[in-house]
Amino acid sequence: MAVTQPEATNLTTPQSEQNPSQISFSSVKLQELPHLTDYLPNLQSLPSPLENNRFFRPSEGFYLTPGDVILRQIAYDLSGTFSPSAPHQAYHRAGPRDRVYFESSQIRAAIVTCGGLCPGLNTVIRELVDGLWDLYGVREIFGVTAGYRGFYEREPVRLNPKLVRNWHKRGGTALETSRGGFDLEKIVDAIQDRGFNQVYIIGGDGSMRGAVNIFNEICRRKLNVSVTGIPKTVDNDVGIIDRSFGFQTAVEMAQQAIGAARVEAESAVNGIGLVKLMGRSTGHIALHATLSSRDVDCCLIPETDFYLEGKGGLFEFLDQRLKENGQAVLVVAEGAGQKLIPRTDAQKQERDESGNLVLLDVGGWLKSELKKWWQRDHANELFTVKYIDPTYMIRAVHANATDNAYCTLVAHSAIHGVMAGYTGFVSGPINGTYAYIPLEEVAKAKNEVNVRDHKWAWVRSVTSQPDFTRI
Repeated sequence: MAVTQPEATNLTTPQSEQNPSQISFSSVKLQELPHLTDYLPNLQSLPSPLENNRFFRPSEGFYLTPGDVILRQIAYDLSGTFSPSAPHQAYHRAGPRDRVYFESSQIRAAIVTCGGLCPGLNTVIRELVDGLWDLYGVREIFGVTAGYRGFYEREPVRLNPKLVRNWHKRGGTALETSRGGFDLEKIVDAIQDRGFNQVYIIGGDGSMRGAVNIFNEICRRKLNVSVTGIPKTVDNDVGIIDRSFGFQTAVEMAQQAIGAARVEAESAVNGIGLVKLMGRSTGHIALHATLSSRDVDCCLIPETDFYLEGKGGLFEFLDQRLKENGQAVLVVAEGAGQKLIPRTDAQKQERDESGNLVLLDVGGWLKSELKKWWQRDHANELFTVKYIDPTYMIRAVHANATDNAYCTLVAHSAIHGVMAGYTGFVSGPINGTYAYIPLEEVAKAKNEVNVRDHKWAWVRSVTSQPDFTRI
């Protein structure tokens, strides 16, 4: 929901107790967005180069103003039973402004990809290069290779539209990536020494936290450098924004794995197809793949516990499904059931390069437990478990059409925001419209599956799986 209102920080409408069809808003709180002039007050603005761009014909309403905002919440209870007490949150709408704070000929832009792979990474890089080059006439564009450590360990790669022309057709990241390697002083020193004044950081939640630290250090040094983050997480676990790029491609690929598991299960006597999908802390891929494929009998996600034995447990449910249908498909997110899997003392302390607890293979563990259960309770009956783990197939493919369009819009939104002098922000869709969100807010926000909302209820309704509440 976009609201154009000069006094967006205090937007109200008349209340009417007689007519509940009239929406009644309390004040709208517009989230403050950091700007270079916050610590460089003498920085002068310039007319937008888009005025002279032959591909654009700016007309009335083309440029956005500080009063163009996006409401975070668009669903309301008109009965007043659950009236929100806090002001309605709003964010600046993303898009071009009529004044910019960078001279195109003086811009040196750096683009870096951090963390794991995700469909669409190369598309975002390509669109950042094309947008800077074609829209704003920037010619000094550099790719930082190997993640954060590339700022101080490697020479940057010069980028141009001809070089990146077909990158969107490739999976992975042409700039290479890595986890870890975050050394704040060395990174900001490199940004300063190389003369970068626009930094585009593409990464997940850990990378966004790193971007916050880079932004804060740049502010402390009072450098004329704008920093923006572009959230990248195939799990869709970044909060506030509608979804992250690559997610829809991941769901599409996950359906192929589920379809294969169904074929394997149907082709065996008492066959179970077991699919492990990505989702360390959230089960969005598993949830959406379950809803869209309609081939899944049970979906297990990190946000809800489950148990194996006893009344209402997984084994009882699968036993009933096999009796009724002769086969079943089980989807599990990689972060589900971690409390059930025995860990050694060493495994309890093991962390990956980003500092996260290393997950154990819930798919392999479930396969083993299923075989033990069947051997115990149905010793003389045929039984097959086919385990499919498509993790690296999913994250390594190029983006589909929907995600490619998303990558284009999010990249161009970031460029417009940086040119307008904003810094320490993230661009992304909120209720279908692109907005600018403070980087620190995104770095702290999580997008977990709400197991009390309608979407999870739909999963329960299409699978008829138990709620795993012990009786």
